Amino acid sequence: MLTGLGAEHLPSIETKDVRVIRHIYRPQEPGGLAGPEDVTAERVLEYTRFQDISTRRFPAEAEPYWVVFIADGQRRSRLFGSFENRGELVNERTNAVRFFDLRPSTFLESLADRLVIEWTSPRNWHRRGTSAADLPVLEIADRDKVPFPGFDRVALPYQQLQEMVSDARYADWRTALSQVQGIYLITDASNGKQYVGKADGSERIYGRWSSYARDGHGGNVGLRELAFAGTVAANATVRTNHARHFVFSILRVFGPSTSSSEVDAAESHYKRVLMTREFGLNRN
Repeated sequence: MLTGLGAEHLPSIETKDVRVIRHIYRPQEPGGLAGPEDVTAERVLEYTRFQDISTRRFPAEAEPYWVVFIADGQRRSRLFGSFENRGELVNERTNAVRFFDLRPSTFLESLADRLVIEWTSPRNWHRRGTSAADLPVLEIADRDKVPFPGFDRVALPYQQLQEMVSDARYADWRTALSQVQGIYLITDASNGKQYVGKADGSERIYGRWSSYARDGHGGNVGLRELAFAGTVAANATVRTNHARHFVFSILRVFGPSTSSSEVDAAESHYKRVLMTREFGLNRN
């Protein structure tokens, strides 16, 4: 990939022109990348452009193109992007570090956040392009992949919930939600009423939410009333489309070995403090 895409770049880039760098998260390091929230164009450029003063730790004459990966596991590394190196800014040098004039580059941009490689020697955080060319490619992700935002940032409208359980773009969501038990919240955006539910045992959050995606109510009494509101018979099979107003979020997650009694206690707590029995959609 370095060779092929390098040849297509204008001007062309050979592997000898490339320095490949792998960053890991270092929450305790001043100025370091603390976590995924720091993986922005500005932060990664600023973090990458300063290097140790010792030329034994980083070359004195670094290559003109720097390709940056972010650790995605012990050996997995995901492509962030690349920079053009226009040389050291000597006037910014200190007794400890050197600063380089880096500019964002279009080299490999079609593979940014998609290309995952195996970084075979995690202790070596940078290497020449000629050496990095032999690193195994583990994955080239779908261009339209929808990244999982984290449990505390989930807010899924019902239509998107249906896509999540079936669309290949949401593979990371299904993996994450299949690993945890939890307490979730369904909010009716048409009136603000809420429903607190739990996903425990082997069902996990993904399994529980899949049932809502299928029928819009998941068997819950209060939600079923909305699903069949206005029908003549109690056992009517004609559904309304009220579920389109629902938004799904997560209040708390538990590991797979958490006892059902602990999950039950958390569910009762949230029903009580959010008053979903008195003013919401919970019926028990």
